[in-house]
Amino acid sequence: MGGHGGGAPAAKGSRFSFFSSMADLGRLVARSQATGLKRRLALALALVLIGKLAGVVAPLWIGKGIDYLGHGRGEVEAILIAFVGFAGAWVLLNLLSQAIPFIRDSVFTPVSQAALARSAVETFGHSLSLSLNFHQGKQTGGLSRIIDRGARSTDFLLRSVVLNLGPTAIELIMASWVLSTRYDWRLAIVANAVIVIYVVFTFSISNWRIKHRRDLNQTDSDAAGLVVDSLMNFETIKTFGSEGRVVASYAKAMGDYATAAVKANTSLQLLNTVQSVVLSVGRFLVVVIAALSVLHHQMTPGSITACILILQTVYGPLNILGMQYREIRQAFVDMEQMLDLRAVEPEIVDAPDARPLPPASGQGADLVFRNVAFQHTARSVGLTDVSFEAPPGTTTALVGPSGSGKTTIARLALRLLDPQSGQVLIDGVDLRQARQDSLRKAVALVPQDVALFNDTLYANIAFADPSASPERVWAAAEAAELTTFIRDLPQQMDTKVGERGLKLSGGERQRVGLARALLADPRLLILDEATSALDGRTEAAIQATLRKVRTGRTTLVVAHRLSTIADADQILVIRRGRVVERGDHATLLANGGEYAALWRRQTRSEATRPPPEMAGAE
Repeated sequence: MGGHGGGAPAAKGSRFSFFSSMADLGRLVARSQATGLKRRLALALALVLIGKLAGVVAPLWIGKGIDYLGHGRGEVEAILIAFVGFAGAWVLLNLLSQAIPFIRDSVFTPVSQAALARSAVETFGHSLSLSLNFHQGKQTGGLSRIIDRGARSTDFLLRSVVLNLGPTAIELIMASWVLSTRYDWRLAIVANAVIVIYVVFTFSISNWRIKHRRDLNQTDSDAAGLVVDSLMNFETIKTFGSEGRVVASYAKAMGDYATAAVKANTSLQLLNTVQSVVLSVGRFLVVVIAALSVLHHQMTPGSITACILILQTVYGPLNILGMQYREIRQAFVDMEQMLDLRAVEPEIVDAPDARPLPPASGQGADLVFRNVAFQHTARSVGLTDVSFEAPPGTTTALVGPSGSGKTTIARLALRLLDPQSGQVLIDGVDLRQARQDSLRKAVALVPQDVALFNDTLYANIAFADPSASPERVWAAAEAAELTTFIRDLPQQMDTKVGERGLKLSGGERQRVGLARALLADPRLLILDEATSALDGRTEAAIQATLRKVRTGRTTLVVAHRLSTIADADQILVIRRGRVVERGDHATLLANGGEYAALWRRQTRSEATRPPPEMAGAE
């Protein structure tokens, strides 16, 4: 079999840039297609500003009430009523400032959720567009975590930047202005000095903590990837009795995660401690200044109360700012990996002038390999100067030892890979000049290891053409010798096949894969050891079916058992990436070369096997 692809290509090395990331978020919101996007954004921002203004103004009213209560003239009842009025205004404004965020969230949530969904969908779609090489070098669990965390980080960043950071800065400015103009200017200096010191310490320590968050993310992805890999390959683990070893590996991965989590949490507690010290010192200085002002009759009891409440308004956003900055930096770490993933460029892309394949002739595709060369990074030997033609309606078989390049040829015909030199053409069109959607409709593959979705038999067969009628789906199943098996199942076509189809035997999975390919009705059908997991009787039935379905299409067969391709119009013997022999079965036997030697070895081996009815049935 042809070797698999090399490692995943590296990303472009995208690093964090605040402004470019904010620009990406802005474009993401614009693409989100949220209902009433502009109206919701404007209303949410207006609500935020109203709430912040109410929070700053509210303490002034209770201050006036306290002063009136202490210095008011007239009847006690009138003084009390006036105080209740001032206090009521304070309560209402305070309530307004606290209630508005809930209203704001209900207005803005459709926007942030639409952006989250768009981010996840675009990243998922981009990952599916990447090459075979990329996915062969990535852990499925780790990749899914990158997509999930990255998408969620966009939601958080939108809420934090649009609804918290900007409005918080405005609130700090308003509160400082009120302190300096209505009360002691020294209070404004202390408040602003505390803000500056708090921000400097918060940013510095949070920047230092970023490495711990990266380590935490990496160990989390490693542990998740190990779990997914192990669950996907549990049968192999069971077969080799390796449960203990795999659990030990997972224990080590979780130990690394726990160590990283402790470091991240410890550094967070250090940050919280420093922030508390800065705020406490600030409060102490404010109290001292206020006491001096009272001694010099510069502030009234009401003014002191209003001042303290305003300072609480100032320090409240500081607490939010610290938390928001920490979380924003952590969200940017999560977003970093997603941006790196999206920076990876697909190796297989449509050319700017790509065109659809010409309409099918009804006789099959004309497949041509012209001086094709390709070498995987993980292989010492690749395809070299491979040339052949599979005329319309014919069957071409590829045989040879494992690692000779047979599967690579099949993948080149599917354009899962591009040749490093030479051309692959279908109906006269270089595949690099053909639109991929057109190519995928023209070519279908039945691999040796058929991958199925954790869905019903019907859904897996109909995946090739979701618009197909039930009659066509059943016809494809019948062509693949599946109908007897399906009708014997309690739920028939509604039977769930399990993760990767593991509830089915290898032969049953291959037949489902064959039915799926036949439903696509391709002009080029590629069979990569497509009957290797079948017993003798079923294989004979499938081979008879394949002979019938070859009519009107070109077939490329990768085979190990030569008896399955003895009737092929053309047989290519591949060794170390080169075509060393070609011809039909009779010609190659007469030549007495590698094919003839391989045929003799296999026929001697098959002569010692039990007949099909005695062979291991599924």
